Amino acid sequence: MASKPKVAEADEAAEQDAPEGAPAKGRKLPLKLIIMAAGGLVVLGGGGFGAYTFLAKGKDAKAAAPVVKPAVFIDMPEILVNLSNPGNDRTQYLKVKMTLELADQMLVQQIQPLMPRVTDTFQTYLRELRPSDLDGSAGLYRLKEELTRRVNALISPSRVNAVLFKEIVVQ
Repeated sequence: MASKPKVAEADEAAEQDAPEGAPAKGRKLPLKLIIMAAGGLVVLGGGGFGAYTFLAKGKDAKAAAPVVKPAVFIDMPEILVNLSNPGNDRTQYLKVKMTLELADQMLVQQIQPLMPRVTDTFQTYLRELRPSDLDGSAGLYRLKEELTRRVNALISPSRVNAVLFKEIVVQ
């Protein structure tokens, strides 16, 4: 027991010799400082890991990029229809040249026998359009989407990627 008071006396003497702002020997660091240091290490480590992962995935994605097959296109026959224009004596016509975009060459053989049905479906739909339905890019976009939907319903389970316009004339 005699040794314990001597250690305590030595600590008190060391504290008195040290300058006021310096921590005493053998004192524990404040809990706040330890938590802040640990948090800083976690943030730096997480940032470094995130940067490494992001950069490593970028290299892997370039190396493992899938080979994309080129699209196949089928030209549709030119369609000329008169537009629906109730209440107006002047008849307006729509002339359209279109192409169907397919995913691969195998679909050409499946769609070719159905081409008369596709043409009939397009003509029937186009005859019901009014000139105001074709106004602006939004009207043409809606027309393209509707024609794509109709051809996909007709040739199901096969699928057309898009209907592309080569020429559109409204007279």
